[in-house]
Amino acid sequence: MRMTMGAMRRFKQETGMEVSEMTTEVSLMVVFLYCCVASACNADNIPFDLDIDKFADGLEMDKLTDFVETMQQDAGDSKKKKVAPRTSTN
Repeated sequence: MRMTMGAMRRFKQETGMEVSEMTTEVSLMVVFLYCCVASACNADNIPFDLDIDKFADGLEMDKLTDFVETMQQDAGDSKKKKVAPRTSTN
């Protein structure tokens, strides 16, 4: 599983929401995790034939919690990164 642009696109198609609009509702988190797994499998040419409900049926709460914590850490890390200002070379 990894967060990819494809996962974000899949999430938009499934929910009509951008990932940045996602709330902490469990159902949305499950959909986003599903999208991340489906996208990673597609990118790696690994068969993935679960629908969202079958995926959710096999998903344990501690795995979802780990995923949410990782998302929050990644969001915090990206906010800490600073972009260097551009300088003109003319």
